[in-house]
Amino acid sequence: MAEPGWNADTGEAVYRSRDPMCNMRFRVHIQRVTSTSLLLQQLQQPSSWQDKELISLATLNTTASRHHSYDEEEEAVIGWQEKLFSQFEVDLYQNKSACQSPLDQQYHQEILNLEKAGGRRNRRIFTYTDHDRFTNLEEHCQKVTTSVQEVPSYLVERMANVRRRRQDRRPMERSALKSHMVTWEVSQELIKNNHILNTPVQTMYILADLGPYGKLGCQEHEHVLCTIKVDSNGVITVKPDLTGTNGAYRIELDGEKRELWKYTLENASAQAQQEEEERERRMFKDLYSRHKEHLGSLVGSDFEMAPPGALRLLVNGEIVSAKGYEYNNLYMRFFLELPSRWSSPVFQQLSGVTQTCTAKALDRDSVAYFSYPFTLEAFFTQEDGLEGSHILTAPTWRPVELGTVSELRRFFIGGSLELEDITYVRVPGTFQGSRLSRFGFRTEMTGSVTFRFHCLQQSKAFLESSSLRKRMQNVLDRFGGFSQQNSLYNVLEAFQRARRRMQEARESLPQDLISTSASSVLQP
Repeated sequence: MAEPGWNADTGEAVYRSRDPMCNMRFRVHIQRVTSTSLLLQQLQQPSSWQDKELISLATLNTTASRHHSYDEEEEAVIGWQEKLFSQFEVDLYQNKSACQSPLDQQYHQEILNLEKAGGRRNRRIFTYTDHDRFTNLEEHCQKVTTSVQEVPSYLVERMANVRRRRQDRRPMERSALKSHMVTWEVSQELIKNNHILNTPVQTMYILADLGPYGKLGCQEHEHVLCTIKVDSNGVITVKPDLTGTNGAYRIELDGEKRELWKYTLENASAQAQQEEEERERRMFKDLYSRHKEHLGSLVGSDFEMAPPGALRLLVNGEIVSAKGYEYNNLYMRFFLELPSRWSSPVFQQLSGVTQTCTAKALDRDSVAYFSYPFTLEAFFTQEDGLEGSHILTAPTWRPVELGTVSELRRFFIGGSLELEDITYVRVPGTFQGSRLSRFGFRTEMTGSVTFRFHCLQQSKAFLESSSLRKRMQNVLDRFGGFSQQNSLYNVLEAFQRARRRMQEARESLPQDLISTSASSVLQP
């Protein structure tokens, strides 16, 4: 008999589910396809042997069939995080002196209960759950490529020490305030726990003990059949993927016999009934509607409007970078002065200071990337065209004095001239000319600073103009819909004009002519 095509794709597959993970089931079927199984296939074929030979072979076939049904094929349905003990674990945890941790004590008691109930139901197929030691060792030693000659990089070695585990924290720990916001003595354990962004993951391994019959329990004969990972977002990662119609996976053992095993993975989870799916759909719909109402109650229905006759400007700004400076470890102190007819709320801060930033070489310039965000809220009495996104690069300068002594002092000791009054750099409010002279004040160009602004405008005038445009549009639409009635109105209006002209002509005629014509009309 020819075996079907093997499934060579051992990569992982990703699924997503909103159902509880406790409902997940996998069916694992493993079978030996060499050694005794090939002999049985040959025995089942007709032959022309003699009766004596047939009797001896029939006896061998009966014995081998019992051996085949018990040892060479096994099927198990395994639930999520369901523990199936291997022969090695049974031999280990039966000895109470070898149990040290609370988990070992729990496994010792479970194995004793299994022995009282008649023994374990599995023989070769077993599992390692998220809390077993094998899970920690496997995650630490796992490879990131399929290459046999893989050399772990620095990043792989650092990430191997990070456990992506769900932390069971107490409610009091979440509600308690941290007393130390800054940790001055940073340890490697602190880095591993806090400096890695990851999603908590639970892992489960399905393995098989492929040792010889009667000699199970050696760890060197254990082979991983499937790895299942589930994160807190309901993402399920299965490696290798479920077989389906792609054929079985193969495991070829080392040694003299070169035995070959095949196994399949199937989804054995119970399918939900149509009534249950409909009930769940209605429940989710009701849940989402209630959540929407809750968010609406938190936000409220009253929209905050700008004062009448004022324009509200909201700016989300960012000090992006600074370049062209001769020294490193830069920081920036900035002040904001509002022009005339501009005002800001009392809580608005119009000054700030950035963090100290180390510059890096970019082409021939030294660039310090601050990425310092700030917000600004201001009011103006007239509309201004500042909405949208803007990028501004401002050149900077510093005051200098004549002579080389100041430059030598600045180079060796540090420090330079500073303005006593920072408002000296602005244009005075009483200045009326077009050019402001700073004659005698010496400066030197130093570099440039790049800003990014995202501006929003809010005003009642926008709402009124929008309402006016909508009303005009409605009127135009109404006229466009009554095009047929307009033609009727034109005919009626022309008839009214003709009637008025006839009345005016009648009034201009003499009275005796009108009475004579009227009497002639009344005669029979």
